[in-house]
Amino acid sequence: MTVLEARPAQEDPDRGQPHPVTRALLRLRPLLYAVGAALALIFAFPPHDLWFLAPVGVALFALATHGRRARAGAALGFVAGAIFFGVLLNWTSIQVGKMPWVLLVGLQAGFMALQGAAAAYVSPLLVRRVWLFGPVTAALWTLQEALRGRIPFGGFPWGRLAFSQGDSPLLGFAAAGGAPLVTFATALVGGLLVALLMNVTGAGVRTRSTVPMASAQVVKRGAALAGAAGLVVVAGLAVPKTEPGGTAVTVAIVQGNVPRLGLDFNEQRRAVLDNHVNATLDLARRVDAGQTPRPDLVVWPENASDIDPLRNPDAATRISEAADAIGAPILVGTLGVAPDDPEKIINVGQVWNPRTGPGDRYIKQHPVPFAEYVPFRSLARKVTDKVDLVRRDFAPGDRPGVLQLGPARIGDVICFEVAYDGLVRDAVVSGGQLIAVQTNNATFNVAEAEQQLAMVRLRAVEHGQDALMASTVGVSGFVDAHGRVYGATSFFTAAVVVRQLHIDNRRTLATRLGAGPEYLFIAGALAALVAAALIRRRTKTEEEQ
Repeated sequence: MTVLEARPAQEDPDRGQPHPVTRALLRLRPLLYAVGAALALIFAFPPHDLWFLAPVGVALFALATHGRRARAGAALGFVAGAIFFGVLLNWTSIQVGKMPWVLLVGLQAGFMALQGAAAAYVSPLLVRRVWLFGPVTAALWTLQEALRGRIPFGGFPWGRLAFSQGDSPLLGFAAAGGAPLVTFATALVGGLLVALLMNVTGAGVRTRSTVPMASAQVVKRGAALAGAAGLVVVAGLAVPKTEPGGTAVTVAIVQGNVPRLGLDFNEQRRAVLDNHVNATLDLARRVDAGQTPRPDLVVWPENASDIDPLRNPDAATRISEAADAIGAPILVGTLGVAPDDPEKIINVGQVWNPRTGPGDRYIKQHPVPFAEYVPFRSLARKVTDKVDLVRRDFAPGDRPGVLQLGPARIGDVICFEVAYDGLVRDAVVSGGQLIAVQTNNATFNVAEAEQQLAMVRLRAVEHGQDALMASTVGVSGFVDAHGRVYGATSFFTAAVVVRQLHIDNRRTLATRLGAGPEYLFIAGALAALVAAALIRRRTKTEEEQ
């Protein structure tokens, strides 16, 4: 044997080690997952409407946070939330500047941080229990949305997974359990995708406890997980939807438009009123000429008359002129003085009948904080002087928006109220037969309007009722009980659309159950957190022994 052969082999310290770039990418992998989750969610929502990316976003979020420390999960959740909400809610900065937008995005991202921390915390529960990824991920996502939709100041439910599923088979779940069930189903598919990926490749798993499986087991379990995801989608299609029925009524939406977009739309209030009156008079002329069927009822949007017709005879005369000409009652979006506090104003849906004038009215129950009233005004003024554009705070109403409008009882909600499950449901169970959403998008953009219309689509399926959205500037349109949109108008354009809708007193399972499914999912999320805590305690005890 030669000396060379006898010499002990020298161990190459770099042998078998990943390339430095590869090591860097591996360290950044959770962050890349979080960014990918945000981007997928952004494109799932209007105006992009790639609904199938919502489960992908959920899956990437789960991959980012699984196996991390709670603090790391929170940081990754905040990153994902900041990017997602920063883009989704960019319309909030158009008129009021960047600082309020930054604060709102930061608040919403904070809830995503809590979800990230929770997702990381439950990781020990999912070790050797890959099948739990789906329901646990879905329950945690529903819990996050429930919190975000309630606190602070009544919450801000924008960006719920359910509102991205307008064209998805999963929208059908709205008829059985409302927005919470649609969110749960969407996140469930995402969680099952993660489970499938981990079953096949182990991607994203950072634990020594995973037991290798035989290839046959991998295939068998993978088939089961893929089948479960497919079954969820098929089940969404199988949920019975309300078929058109009841009495047919002809409804007209008048989108009068505004002279210019912006926060100063109040200073254009006479021009905005005249736009809606003139558009209705033109509709009446077309009806008299036999070009358009005569509507049984007409809906004007929020802020169509910011001159209170109950206190201003000139505004009352103009609205009466329009109602008399069309020969049908008009639901007018207007402002008024709060009955119990003359220092405050109210946002009103006012019935205006031909010949007899004002009828019943609905007062908006959920004024928007920092837009229609300013909490902590002196402190908020230090952030932006735009708060002083809200010169007088709005007072909330105290009853659901059920109004008799000609032959139909309208379930009226105003603007952002359509995002709140309870407010819409209250209008339906209190007797509303047709969901009407009056809104004013003049201070935002078309993306915000389309996001709002997506909420109307879900509400129509949820309660099995035809619905409509009437906007000053667009997007206005009709939605049937299957969530299909008809007659959608262009943005920043004057338009009148007329369609036959159906009024019905039938109630879906979702209407009857109310918040029950959401509470069930919240209980499931809390149970998962408790189970994870017990596993962590047991593991710590075993390590100490």
